[in-house]
Amino acid sequence: MQLRATVAAVSGALALSALALPAAHAADGGPSYRADVVKAVAQHTPGKAGFAVRSEPIGDLDVSFSDFKIAKAVKVGTTNKVSATVTYTLTHGTDVDVASDAFVTIPLIYRGSVDNMENLQGGEYPATCVEKSATTASCKGSVQINPRESDPEFKLYNSQAGTWHGAAVALDDEKSSVQFDLATTLLQRNSQLTVNAAPEPVKKGKTLTVTGKLSRANWEDHKYHGYTGQAVKLQFRKKGSSTYTTLKTVKTDSTGNLKTTVKASADGYYRYSFAGTSTTPAISAAGDFVDVK
Repeated sequence: MQLRATVAAVSGALALSALALPAAHAADGGPSYRADVVKAVAQHTPGKAGFAVRSEPIGDLDVSFSDFKIAKAVKVGTTNKVSATVTYTLTHGTDVDVASDAFVTIPLIYRGSVDNMENLQGGEYPATCVEKSATTASCKGSVQINPRESDPEFKLYNSQAGTWHGAAVALDDEKSSVQFDLATTLLQRNSQLTVNAAPEPVKKGKTLTVTGKLSRANWEDHKYHGYTGQAVKLQFRKKGSSTYTTLKTVKTDSTGNLKTTVKASADGYYRYSFAGTSTTPAISAAGDFVDVK
C-alpha cells in the first residue's frame, strides 16, 4: 500500500483524512497503523499558534528527528514511479524501544507550508532503524512519488513543482511524534532535449542549421510539452576533444522549439544544453556529429 494523505486546512491546522500505511506484520495478523498515523499527524497540529517553532517535534512520544537527508532534486516524469531515499537520525528517550514491533517511523515530504499544505508524499513501507546508542538510531526509508496517481486528492499538479519540505513521524503504541521542516528538496518535472544539425555532411564554411526541442513532463496529462521562453546554449565539441564550448544562447519558442545557424568549421559534435530551473532539471542533448568536408 502506498501512503495516502488528504491535506486540508481546519482552523489553520493540518488535517489528514485518509492515510494508508502498511501493517508492520500483515502476514502474521499484526496491527495496521493507519489510524495511529492519522492521529500522530492530526492531533498534534492545534493550529498556527502550535507551529510557532515548526522545526521542533510535536507530540507525546519522546522522539525527535535530525540530519534528515534526501537528494537535492528528485526528477519525476510522466509514467514511472520515482523513489527517493531518505536517511535521518532519530533521538529518543530511554523508554522508547525502536526495535519493538509497535514502533514505526516514516519519512515524508510536503509541498507548501505547515499551515497550508498542498500535497504530502510518503513511502510504501516504514523506515528501518539501527540503534547507534541508548538514545539514538540511524534510520533509512524512502518516499515514492507516482506521476500516474489518479486520485485528485493525492496526484501531482504542475504548480507543485519546486521546493518541498521534509518531515518525519514516529509511533509507539498510543504515543506519537511528528516533526516538520527537517530539510528541503526540489521535486522537478523531468526534462527532455533534442538536437539535429543539418545538412550532413557539409562543406567547410557553409551554413549549418541546428534545431532541437526542450520539453518537460506535464503531471496532469502525462505527456511532454515544450518549455517556452527558456535560454538554451548551443555547444560544439571538436572531434578528438572531450570538452564542449558554448557558441551562442538560443531561446525556445512558444512550443519549446530551438533553431539557429552556425558556420561549419571542423568535424565535431553539436548539442543544446539547458541549465535548468527550480521546477525543471538541467539537461544536455546527446551530441550530433557533423562531418565537414
